[in-house]
Amino acid sequence: MKDASGTPRSLLILGGTSEIGLATARRLIIRRTRTVWLAGRPSAALDSAAHGLRALGADVRTVAFDALEPASHEETLGKAFAEGDIDMVLLAFGVLGDQARDESEPLAAVRVAQTNYIGAISAGLVCAAALQTQGHGSLVVLSSAAGERARRADFIYGSSKAGLDAFAQGLGDAMHGTGVQVMIVRPGFVRSRMTAGREETPMATTPEAVAVAIELGLRRRSEAVWVPGALRVVMTAVRHLPRPVFRRLPM
Repeated sequence: MKDASGTPRSLLILGGTSEIGLATARRLIIRRTRTVWLAGRPSAALDSAAHGLRALGADVRTVAFDALEPASHEETLGKAFAEGDIDMVLLAFGVLGDQARDESEPLAAVRVAQTNYIGAISAGLVCAAALQTQGHGSLVVLSSAAGERARRADFIYGSSKAGLDAFAQGLGDAMHGTGVQVMIVRPGFVRSRMTAGREETPMATTPEAVAVAIELGLRRRSEAVWVPGALRVVMTAVRHLPRPVFRRLPM
């Protein structure tokens, strides 16, 4: 169960090598989180991530998980929930893709959609059902400001995040009154391995800043969190721009 400050005692990260996920885990372990599950493809990177969190004093376990294999999600994620209640699930996996390549290779574009949207629907529903069964917990969904309005430069990725965001909003409504909180996190450009080599956009942020926002959102029981907070105002304005004007923006 969460403590008085809203800090989860147990955490499951879907996307166990995610920089945002691990930054969040480190921050929560310092607070009081004691058990962490890292769900991801078996790899040296996953083992290293687990080792790093153990060094902070947490009981860290790994579970094999592949977003592209939804038929396995119920069984693989069920292993974590079978070990005891989980207070928080952070859905942190996703891929950016390569817009230029993906436009010319439809199967590559489909892979982006399958990972960011279809895989997330499957894993999100499995975890939400498990949280509802135990009667408490938070499902934190890492969305993106890119899903607010798809840009020419990354509309394949943006559309996948738009779908994920809409799904998470509906899931939050479905979980209302069940004891399960669904919180959507919408960061802008995050400086990370995933975005290395890409030109930064205004209001760029870091995995650590996103982790701080997630912790604050949990305390406030927020339904949606923007990182940085001012991005919400900017994206509201962008969403309502006429398309001819939007097309001319240097984005």
